[in-house]
Amino acid sequence: MKIGIITQARATSTRLPAKVLLTAGGKTFLQHHLDRLAATGLPVIVATTTNTDDEPIVEQSGAAGFPVWRGSELDVLSRFAGAIREHGLDGVVRVTSDCPLIDPAVVTEGVDRFRADAAENLYVSNCLERTYPRGMDYEIFSADRLLRADAEATLPADREHVTSYLHQNRTGDMRLLNLPWDGGDASQYRLTLDTQDDRRLLTTLIEDFGAAQLNCADLVAIMGKHPELHALNEHVEQKKLGQ
Repeated sequence: MKIGIITQARATSTRLPAKVLLTAGGKTFLQHHLDRLAATGLPVIVATTTNTDDEPIVEQSGAAGFPVWRGSELDVLSRFAGAIREHGLDGVVRVTSDCPLIDPAVVTEGVDRFRADAAENLYVSNCLERTYPRGMDYEIFSADRLLRADAEATLPADREHVTSYLHQNRTGDMRLLNLPWDGGDASQYRLTLDTQDDRRLLTTLIEDFGAAQLNCADLVAIMGKHPELHALNEHVEQKKLGQ
């Protein structure tokens, strides 16, 4: 079974434009993100748009040796479907590029669990019920099911948010499996990049605490010991689907 990671990236983010191209510790957040994903040993594909604003994403990804698939900005489901076909994937790990500190071991655990079953209708995630910090999220599913969603989904939200056709079980036969964090509940922490305050936290973690080399448990421990870090972005509300 050929499983690959597809990460979606674009420069036209609304709350923090070109956020993945901002830098911390001498690298863009996109480069940090791709470095972490590469540590899984899985193929990594960057799914971006055909917009000219996304040329820097294409250039950075290509320079680092990661293939890029370009498609619709709003119909992200079709973008993923195109990447799946181009690379002949049997299984897909979906992540988003605003997670520069995603833990490769966390992703690998999910992939191992998916491989152990490998059912065509299985959907594995660690955020159906949140226990991990935001920024560690992944979803894993069969390529066949995503291609079926691409063929059948008509709701704009399903086209934009890629996997809602699967995890909302619109076909009625999906098996949903949530893998919680064995370290307890760290869902109060935001290690994702969406606002300037998120950027301040992530930059501090990378430049002052060596976060680029740390795993999820290490990062949670730092956040627990330094409430002033949590205070940097604890007020940020996650954007709802459709916003």
